[in-house]
Amino acid sequence: MRKRKVLVIEDEASMAKQLKWGLASFNIMTAKDPAEAVNLLKDYSFKVITLDLGLPPHPDSPEEGFKLLSTIKRVNPYSKIIVITGNTERENALRAIAEGAFDFCEKPIDLQVLSIILDRAFRVYELEEENRKLHLSMRASNGLANMLGTSQIMQELFSTVRKISPSDYPVLIEGESGTGKEMIAKAIHSLSNRKDEPFVVINCGAIPENLLESELFGYEKGAFTGASRKKIGKLEMANKGSAFLDEIGELPLSLQVKLLRFLQEGTIERLGNNEPIQLDVRIIAATNIRLKEAVRDGKFREDLYFRLNVLPLNVPPLRERGEDILLLARHFLDIFSMESKKRNMRFTPGALKAMLDYPWPGNVRELENVIKRAVVVAESRLIGPEHLSFMKEASLEMLMSGTPETITPDIPLTLKQARSMAEREALKRALMLTKNNISQAAKILDVSRPTIHDLIKKHRISKTN
Repeated sequence: MRKRKVLVIEDEASMAKQLKWGLASFNIMTAKDPAEAVNLLKDYSFKVITLDLGLPPHPDSPEEGFKLLSTIKRVNPYSKIIVITGNTERENALRAIAEGAFDFCEKPIDLQVLSIILDRAFRVYELEEENRKLHLSMRASNGLANMLGTSQIMQELFSTVRKISPSDYPVLIEGESGTGKEMIAKAIHSLSNRKDEPFVVINCGAIPENLLESELFGYEKGAFTGASRKKIGKLEMANKGSAFLDEIGELPLSLQVKLLRFLQEGTIERLGNNEPIQLDVRIIAATNIRLKEAVRDGKFREDLYFRLNVLPLNVPPLRERGEDILLLARHFLDIFSMESKKRNMRFTPGALKAMLDYPWPGNVRELENVIKRAVVVAESRLIGPEHLSFMKEASLEMLMSGTPETITPDIPLTLKQARSMAEREALKRALMLTKNNISQAAKILDVSRPTIHDLIKKHRISKTN
């Protein structure tokens, strides 16, 4: 059986040697001063630690020991610390307990008593660890197919997903970028009767328009220059399963007609072949733009919209999910701290408040990236507001919201920040000139309407400005 690891922080070499010999049933590692102890804490995760309060450079005072106690609780908050004190220093022992120590043992040390205290400390640590794991599993039980959420709005969404998944009708998922629309689509597929069949993702906004038709419907050998062999399209690959059409609002009108025909008749034709191919595919579409507005502006076919919108779902933005922000933050922290081998990381109260106050324009995807970066840059096991990248961006936002006269040469800007500032000012000016007409602003800036909507969200610009 593997020995349980204990860190003994003791400046007297003879005492450290005695403890290592007398506690042979444990794997004892020793540190003679705070600096050595902190280095070991960076490299190892100790469940149980013994701490002599009298440490160099002031071994006759307990203050160095108390400083190290505070450091250990910050770096490794779940560790059980047993303080070693003199038999006339009960007051220090009680102070140590008040400041987070698990227990104390008086000198001269009775090795049998200390061994019992260590056993109990390990037992309490393991019980608390089981409790933490239970909380993690409870979090997962409130979710849906790898999606977490205890807020009422998400529980209602999960309930709707469970109800509609067994049917074969088309689903239209609407929601901002980064809210998890693809995960919802995967959940629908995994809860359907098609779960053992293909789930094929088609990003209508990422594939160039001149290639999108062949990606969707495939082509025959010789259908066009360069078609040296037959290609099966994504819809045909999804036969018997589900096809997820992401960013459906970016689908060109010419292909909207062909997709509508497929939804009506259940057949497709490969390029270079007029023979219809019968398919059995459930369509799940998603968009981050308002398709009703796109229909009104002539950018999206009304008949296709109604064909897709049989079972509508709306994924709420993260800012509307309340405490789910902290639930997801802790979930990502558990994942990334384990990947980075920085176990037992936690957030300070200030970091938790900052995350609740932040509007999360990039939604869950942004939160995931923020936590991943925080785990990498944090030097200890404690994540504070200073480790959250959006805090720096919030300061920049305050700068950009001012007038040009307030931007002085002594304020350093990165190239990325300068570009962002210029982008924001150009967008504000275009909206002002067009009296907030999105289509006209898009023409002025030579971008698409969806891009204008994305930029408004990115820079948090009110269209009433």
